[in-house]
Amino acid sequence: MIFLCEVLGLRRVRPYDARASCLTFLANNGVPDHILARWAGHTNVKTTKKWYVKPDVEDFREAATTWDGLHGEAEGRA
Repeated sequence: MIFLCEVLGLRRVRPYDARASCLTFLANNGVPDHILARWAGHTNVKTTKKWYVKPDVEDFREAATTWDGLHGEAEGRA
């Protein structure tokens, strides 16, 4: 059996990976946690957030910018 990924020259993606990517994408684009949990079939939002929703690179950049602002203020007061 030839898989579409092989035909297109892409790496194989497990269903779990596709599920996690989908839920992370939705979370990073503003879909509320309780909707994500329901979509995933979870009764507890914490399960969805713990196992499926991962921070996006842009989330880290925003945190780094915030840290830079704090660091700059501290230097300015010294």
